[in-house]
Amino acid sequence: MRIGIAQTSPVFGEIARNTERALDLIGKEQADLWVLPELFASGYQVRGADEAGELSERVPGGATTQALVEQARRAGCHIVAGLPERDGDKLFNSSVLVGPEGFIASYRKVHLFYEEKLWFSAGDRPFAVHDITIGNETVRIGMMICFDHLFPESARSLALLGADIICHPANLVMPDLAQRTMAIRSLENGVFAGTANRVGEESRTDETLVFTGQSQIVAPYGEVLVRLSVDREEVAVGDIDIARARQKAITKHNDKLGDRRPDLYTLQRSAGGTK
Repeated sequence: MRIGIAQTSPVFGEIARNTERALDLIGKEQADLWVLPELFASGYQVRGADEAGELSERVPGGATTQALVEQARRAGCHIVAGLPERDGDKLFNSSVLVGPEGFIASYRKVHLFYEEKLWFSAGDRPFAVHDITIGNETVRIGMMICFDHLFPESARSLALLGADIICHPANLVMPDLAQRTMAIRSLENGVFAGTANRVGEESRTDETLVFTGQSQIVAPYGEVLVRLSVDREEVAVGDIDIARARQKAITKHNDKLGDRRPDLYTLQRSAGGTK
């Protein structure tokens, strides 16, 4: 199958314009699955809870999700993209998975980064994996968002649930950190990973955020198949063999997931007082 990553530079608050630009970019290439950045249509650096609320939409009924669904129908593809979600009086930093048949699933960011904690509620649902159909093949998709990369439990949970591909929308500001950790997550779990980061700057407060680009596709042994620039809007598509994500054997006697010893992974102190 073919997986695509889109690296965009949204203008803060211009949701319709940013959505149109992103969909135009991915419309220039063919892929079975696209990954777009975190908060790809809204922008990132909000000034307060009221502003965050104004930018947030219901899922799946909001305009952004519906625009993604229409693009997926036109192109016959699947798309994962990040957006701010409103559910009752709570706001979430979320991503959606859509396909030619419509909305499939959403994920709410579990590990909030920096001032996101001031505006968003932490994700209240467990990590999950979702089946999509590519040709005659069933492919299992997991979602993470940005800072989730730093917590090994995020990717491991998805791998244990059977994920073939981890889709990772991001708005990264720490150069090369997530790019390195996501290569490790792919290696330790034996999965493909597509990280879609953004580029550009936002200076809407007394801080300037510089987004670091370098969106990438990583294979199950940590090999970087595709990596984009640090500062340009662009897309790339890579061909991947899903069978590689289902082969967890390292040697004829070792398996990445089968050799786990969860019965011993405890924080209980031993009699000697050490952990």
